[in-house]
Amino acid sequence: MNSLQSFLAVAPVKPAAAGARLPSSRRARVSACLAAPAPAPPAAPSARRELSAASRAVMADEAKYIVGTYKRAQVVFVSGRGCKLYDIDGREYLDMAAGIAVNALGHGDPDVDAAAADQRGRLVHASNVGYTVPQVELAKRLVEASFADRAFFANSGTEANEAAIKFARKYQRVAHPDGDAPTEFMSFTNCFHGRTIGSLALTSKVQYREPFEPVMPGSTFAEYGNLEEAKKVIQSGKIAAVFVEPVQGEGGIHSATKEFLQGLRDACDEAGTLLVFDEVQCGLGRTGYLWAHEVYGVVPDIMTLAKPLANGLPIGVALVTEKVAAAINYGDHGTTFGGGPFVCHAALATLDKIQKPGFLAEVTKKGEYFKQLLKTKLGGNPHVKEIRGAGLIVGIELDVPAGPLVDACLDAGVFLLTAGKGNVVRLVPALIVSEKELEQAAEVIRECLPALEASTS
Repeated sequence: MNSLQSFLAVAPVKPAAAGARLPSSRRARVSACLAAPAPAPPAAPSARRELSAASRAVMADEAKYIVGTYKRAQVVFVSGRGCKLYDIDGREYLDMAAGIAVNALGHGDPDVDAAAADQRGRLVHASNVGYTVPQVELAKRLVEASFADRAFFANSGTEANEAAIKFARKYQRVAHPDGDAPTEFMSFTNCFHGRTIGSLALTSKVQYREPFEPVMPGSTFAEYGNLEEAKKVIQSGKIAAVFVEPVQGEGGIHSATKEFLQGLRDACDEAGTLLVFDEVQCGLGRTGYLWAHEVYGVVPDIMTLAKPLANGLPIGVALVTEKVAAAINYGDHGTTFGGGPFVCHAALATLDKIQKPGFLAEVTKKGEYFKQLLKTKLGGNPHVKEIRGAGLIVGIELDVPAGPLVDACLDAGVFLLTAGKGNVVRLVPALIVSEKELEQAAEVIRECLPALEASTS
C-alpha cells in the first residue's frame, strides 16, 4: 500500500531483558516530544539490518493467522513515547507518521492515558440503548466548537463517511417527497474517503475500487480544484451531496483554494445539494486550525472526523446542521460501539489539549518552520519537485517513487509515509513534535536523498 511503504531499522542493538529497566542514557531518549531535544541524526547506514529471531517469529505468525490485506513494514513495534517508537529489539525511531495522522498528542500522552484509565475503571461499554455522559459531553463540545448543530458517533473515518452518505440520501428524500430525490454523489480526483462499500465508491484510486466492483452506483469524479467541471455535475440535479477534502492527505497533500470551496458552496446551495467536508485526516488541529476549512471561511452541511479525535482509540463522527438532522428519524442509522464512554472520555481529554490557548498557533509556527527547513535542505535536489502543505501535514513531491527514500530514512531511524501515486513523502508527525525533532527529520531526509539516485541508476 502506498501509505504504508516498507521500511527497515538501524543497526541492531542488544534487546533488553523482559522487565528490565532502561539504562539512564536510553531513558533520556524515551522522553516525549516536549522534553529534551532529540539527539543528532545518525548517518544513513550502508546496509539494511538483519531481522532478529523475535521479529521473524512475530512475522511468521502474522502470515499464518491474519488475512493478508497489508504489505507491512519489516519491523515489530512494541512501545512508543511522545514522538518516538521502539521495536522489539530496542531500536528507536523518530515517528513522522503518528499512526497515519492519528496520534495527535504523540504516544502515551499522560492526560489522555489518565482519562482512559479513569473511564475504564467505571464503564467501558453500554451500547446506545441508554445514555452515557462522555458521549453527550463530547457531542456538546464538538458542536460548540464548530458550525454543526448535532453529532453522530461511529468508530472510524469510513464509518463517518458512510453515515454522511446515508444522511444525504435521507435528507434528499425528505426534501423531495414527490419521489424525484437526487441520489448520486460527486467527489474528486486524488481523493480518499474510505474502504467500506459506500465510501469506497467515492474514493478515486482505481486499484482500491476495481477488485470489489460493482460498488455503490451513482458516483462521479471531477478534477480537484476544477470548479467549472464540478459545477456542471452539480447542476445536473442528480447529486445528493458533494464530498471534498479541504486538504487531501492520501491523495498527495493537495490543498483546496478558497475560490474552489466557496464555488462548491454556492453551487450546492443553488442546486439543493449538500456539501460534505471530509476532515478525517486534515481536521482537529492538523493544519494549525481546529478545522481545516476555517481558513477558507466556507462551512459545510456535514463534516466527518476520525483519526486524531481520541489520540489512537477508534472513533469517528459526522457533524451535521439542523436541517440535515431534522431528516433523520429513530432507527435510520445506528452502531453498537460508536460513541462509547471509554473512547469519548479519551476524546474529551484530547480535545482539551488541542483547544488550549496557543496550541494551534504552535502547530502553525512549527509547520511553517518545517516547510522552510525542507525547502532549504532539499530544494537543490533535482528529484524534489515541490514541498507543500499546511500546518503539520506536509508533502515532498518527487519525480521518482519515494519508496527508496522512505526505506533509507527508516534505516537511519526516521519513520515516514508515502502518499499520492507513491511519489510523495507524507509527513504527519504528532502535533507536539519539537523543532529539534523536525530538524532531525529534515536532516535525515537530506542525508538519505542519494537513495533516489541508487534506485534510478
